[in-house]
Amino acid sequence: MHALYDIPAPAKLNLFLHITGRRADGYHLLQSVFMLIDWSDTLHFERRADGVLSREDLSTPLPADDLVLRAARALQQAAGVGLGAHIGVAKRIPAQAGMGGGSSDAASCLLALNRLWDLRLPLARLEAIGLALGADVPFFLRGRNAWVEGVGECITPLEGAAALPRQRFVVAKPDAGIETKSIFSSPALERNLDSARIAGFAADHYGFGRNVLQPVAEACCPAVTQALHWLAGKGLNARMTGSGSAVFAAAPHDIDLRDAPGAWQVRQCGNLDIHPLAGWASSQDQG
Repeated sequence: MHALYDIPAPAKLNLFLHITGRRADGYHLLQSVFMLIDWSDTLHFERRADGVLSREDLSTPLPADDLVLRAARALQQAAGVGLGAHIGVAKRIPAQAGMGGGSSDAASCLLALNRLWDLRLPLARLEAIGLALGADVPFFLRGRNAWVEGVGECITPLEGAAALPRQRFVVAKPDAGIETKSIFSSPALERNLDSARIAGFAADHYGFGRNVLQPVAEACCPAVTQALHWLAGKGLNARMTGSGSAVFAAAPHDIDLRDAPGAWQVRQCGNLDIHPLAGWASSQDQG
């Protein structure tokens, strides 16, 4: 196979986000539920025999060395492969939104090139490469809605009573973005919440907990507050996802979104039970 076309990279929402402490190296210890949604980027791959990695921006311009190229380069080096790839990126997930777009692109890139280059690396190898690129990448590689702890590396699939019911959401991303570093470095951030349990979450999937980053984000980015109020005006109980600035709310019925400010990106989305590429790298493969 010389080409792989229309490879999806879905976004995620954090249904809640708590901080339970901090490691000696400064990294925050988190608890969260990551949920896949059907707001996706699309990546296109074509194999190159010359070992060159090139990228074409098919929509929004990307930085010169984004996570897609970094993921491709990391896999190329880890596997010692002489093949390259030309990668087209149709970017639709907003940046600086807390929706994991860059990490999802990196994960889909690793999965696609593992197949395109016929490397047959097991999931554990891809996860090790992905974790070095970003804490959220292993979640997208696993491909299932999950309870996430630690710095993002402890991933427990949500099954049985904890499995997420199908639900529609309104997601609103104001024009303003937020740098993650500015949120986590704030002295106002709550960092010592009690540990939560999956059983408690399972009793109220879409109302459990809160996002402790939200008050800090609102203080530095008024557009987050504006988006929360806009959804509240439609009778929806909204919260921020990740480190923002996107906010979301469960929507039991269709919502008129035509009055959203013109620069915002607003969509009605559904949650996904499983990543479209789940199973592309097997935990049983030995390479």
